[in-house]
Amino acid sequence: MGDPTPNARICCLDLDTFFVSVERLFRPKLIGKPVVVGALPGTRGVVTAASYEVRAFGVRSGMGIAEAYRLAPNAIYISGRHGEYGGYASKVKKILERYTPIVRTASIDEYFLNFTQCEGMYRTPKDADSDTTIERVVREVCQTIHDELGLPASAGIATSRPIAKMASNVAKPAGVRMVRDGEERGFVEPLPCRKWPGIGPVAEARLLEAGIHTLGDLLKVPATSPDGSLAESVRRTVDALAETELGRDRPAFREHDPEGLTVGSISNESTFGHDVGDLYAIHDRLRSLCERVCWRARRRAILARTITLKLRYADFETLTRARTIKATNVEKRVLGCVKQLFRENYDGRRQVRLLGIALSGLEEAPAQLQLPFDEAERPPIGRAVDAVRERFGYDAIHLGVET
Repeated sequence: MGDPTPNARICCLDLDTFFVSVERLFRPKLIGKPVVVGALPGTRGVVTAASYEVRAFGVRSGMGIAEAYRLAPNAIYISGRHGEYGGYASKVKKILERYTPIVRTASIDEYFLNFTQCEGMYRTPKDADSDTTIERVVREVCQTIHDELGLPASAGIATSRPIAKMASNVAKPAGVRMVRDGEERGFVEPLPCRKWPGIGPVAEARLLEAGIHTLGDLLKVPATSPDGSLAESVRRTVDALAETELGRDRPAFREHDPEGLTVGSISNESTFGHDVGDLYAIHDRLRSLCERVCWRARRRAILARTITLKLRYADFETLTRARTIKATNVEKRVLGCVKQLFRENYDGRRQVRLLGIALSGLEEAPAQLQLPFDEAERPPIGRAVDAVRERFGYDAIHLGVET
């Protein structure tokens, strides 16, 4: 072929409206209709996923369900079959691993793949060059996911993670967009600044006030200006000078909970499908994570003294904060501690990409309950919730969200 060593080999594959797509596998009558998966109208909660048909009305993931219902009262609202999503995500990853050995899970519906030096395995005489080969293979990957699982997927291919992610968004729905080495500036310059991963509404408002509307405008900002560091970071990525490693895997759950084990910690983290600034959505996710770690602690018959919050912003800055309290495995006490840590450390400006909660300082729960115990520590509540989950599955019952 004779073309130079190619660099456009990072692929971001996104499962389009993943939760809605899974629901449509079980209820085909939902295909083509406006569907919202998440909380039900009349309850307090948020939108987990919105079909393209309902996005036309302004409904978005992370939006409060009351606002979604105001915008689209005639949409179909379903709470979802949560036990199925993880299984389908695992099947998708197994398909991806057939095509390249380097696959990273960014969230339950987003993956990054590295096809560097894979063109030799897939090249055919009809391919004009190596980039054509990789683009063809990625289209085949998306088609395989659709054929075997019935799930639509979009993909972007570029020299870096941020541009590959932007390309996958441009490719939606169910398309593939390659940004070849050297084409990065032409691709990003017309796009609004908000399209760059890590630029949230607060940063966007600041840039707009400064007269910076597009990424092309931002690329022209000198390093000495107030937004110079941001502009330089974008320039390095666009010029293919920034780091292109995929990072570590982020599976939804990696759990090992033998009863009575007090070594190590119990933790769960969750990456939002889209960067989130809505406090109600953030508190809802913290509640969900608290439920999971406390349930795991009770299954191990242990208590935790130290509660740790992990907070990652959209620009990937990550904070970890911990507090020691009276040993517990009760959701109300853990959630109260976590929400306080969040309030004390959230800057109120940037959007949130990931949240995590860890329990450490573990000790065995006493066989005999000590009296008196306060309202938050009443043991029958936790036992009753655990009994329901033991019989009907973890997602059979959840706590409500306190405002």
